[in-house]
Amino acid sequence: MQEELDESFEERVMEMEQAIEHLKNELVKIRAGKVAPNLVSGILVDYYGSPTPIGQVANVSAKDSKTLEIQPWEKSMISVIERGIFEANLGITPMNNGESVMITLPPVTEERRKDLVKRAKSLGEDAKVSLRSIRHKALDAVKKAVKDGYPEDAGKRFDDKIEKTIKDYGEKVDALYALKEKDIMTI
Repeated sequence: MQEELDESFEERVMEMEQAIEHLKNELVKIRAGKVAPNLVSGILVDYYGSPTPIGQVANVSAKDSKTLEIQPWEKSMISVIERGIFEANLGITPMNNGESVMITLPPVTEERRKDLVKRAKSLGEDAKVSLRSIRHKALDAVKKAVKDGYPEDAGKRFDDKIEKTIKDYGEKVDALYALKEKDIMTI
């Protein structure tokens, strides 16, 4: 029974790692004043009938701190990429120069920075909700094991181990949020 609980715990730790990775990926998409190629990484374009990430049909690079250049591998993709960026509703307007698509980002205002911080906080809260859900799964597994004959004091120690692990991951979420908030608010 101990092996089953250990295996269940390892699965829950993997789920927690995935929640942290997801949070990192989402936080990277929040623009903090300087342009980054991952700003458009989640945008899908119609590539011969199938939705494809922009990064698979074009080279995306930061020309300078305010300009992103998307150079498609096929010139026919320029208008498709422009349409994909418009449809993504990022609040940015792409410009087509015949060779590539350029995105120039305006400077971020104080009000917009506060909105971005709220969005980052919301993503952090979503990650914490995910961690709580994982905690419930782990605690339910321990309760079931105790009900099936696993020693109660050992179950209590396992509960404490789960709580400590969840607390550690919650602190990781807080640290990621604090780092992103500092990045956003730095002018």
